[in-house]
Amino acid sequence: MQAAVFDISGPVLLTPIRHRDVRGFFSETYNERDLRPFLGDTRFVQDNHLFSVKAGTIRALHFQVPPKTQGKLIRVTRGSVFEVAVDLRRGSPSYGKHVSTVLTADNWQQLWVPPGFAHGLCTLEPDTEVIYKVTDFYSPEHERGIRWNDQALAIAWPAVAATPTVLDKDKALPLLADLPAYFPAG
Repeated sequence: MQAAVFDISGPVLLTPIRHRDVRGFFSETYNERDLRPFLGDTRFVQDNHLFSVKAGTIRALHFQVPPKTQGKLIRVTRGSVFEVAVDLRRGSPSYGKHVSTVLTADNWQQLWVPPGFAHGLCTLEPDTEVIYKVTDFYSPEHERGIRWNDQALAIAWPAVAATPTVLDKDKALPLLADLPAYFPAG
């Protein structure tokens, strides 16, 4: 497993090793022992699989608040996505800043988005599939989000996001400036 860190503390870009032969390849996409140096004693409780038909599909900047926070380990199995993680840890030197990367089925990379970050993506190709592990169960009453196109976030979304497919509920999410302090830094 190879790992790269960002300028913002928390998220990690991971690349599992693929062992190739005449049949194709084999890869351990998750191995608790190998990932412990990067994720600590993280425990995953649920796997999610999403499929987006159109390129330019936005899955907004979502997160869950305490006590049901979620960390996410995200990978693409078909197509490609522009991934974003926004730091929501109030008092953090990187509060309101973000990291972004492109995950593809070909580059085989995974993004670790720890609790305290909002997560969003934009599909870059039609028929894209994403699989991700989460550290707590989905809880509708703890689900929150911030608007994906909030100018204060200064996210350079890809050109395909100029005419996005996005749910009305995600268009109505609050701006960062209107967000309560759900995650204290520390």
